[in-house]
Amino acid sequence: MTQLEGEHIPSPTHDRGSTSAPSPAPGSPMLESMGGTAGFVYSTVPVVVFVIALALLSTKAAVIAAVATGVVLTVARLVRGERLLAASGSLTGVLVAAGIVALTGSAKDFFLLGIWVAFAGFLATFGSVLFRRPLSGVAWNLLHGGAHDWRADRQVLRAHDIATLAAASVLGARFVVKQWLYVHDATGWLAFAKIAMGTPLTVVAALVVAWAFRKTSKHLVGSPPAGTIVQ
Repeated sequence: MTQLEGEHIPSPTHDRGSTSAPSPAPGSPMLESMGGTAGFVYSTVPVVVFVIALALLSTKAAVIAAVATGVVLTVARLVRGERLLAASGSLTGVLVAAGIVALTGSAKDFFLLGIWVAFAGFLATFGSVLFRRPLSGVAWNLLHGGAHDWRADRQVLRAHDIATLAAASVLGARFVVKQWLYVHDATGWLAFAKIAMGTPLTVVAALVVAWAFRKTSKHLVGSPPAGTIVQ
């Protein structure tokens, strides 16, 4: 078929460029560093297995079942292509908890590590606010090269006070509730508290921190010029 004079036929290259699909939205670095959404779920499965096995079997068997579950989940996550650090995080916690139970022989000590990690986290976050260096602000500044005088902006400092206090509240609540249950030998309720006060409260605190990050970026970095594509 002959091309008519003056008729314009678009080139294939032009068509591909004009119909290219938009790039996917970037994920949340904060959520990714914690193993993603699935990481929260995977961290609770060995706990559930431990409690169920403890009701049916001996403490030793329950610990072995929890560790075996952690290993299987870690291998599955590695096969899916997750990074080793993210995939093995929950397994590390299970192994340490199992080691403590092996030393003490008490099933409730499976939760001892989490109790004192929460207490240490509370001291760190709450103390950072008292010293006027809230940890969420420190983290934001490190992610942006450490070049911003973020503490000089009162609105930014207040936002990070709120965000860091939100994290401190979550950690403090976990310590108080779990320590009370630990003292009263409520192993089953310790597992329930770990699950109920784990993912839901972590998400709430992460949302507050994300709000403080956005507010800080708006104040200190500013919006990109019109037409700029943010990668």
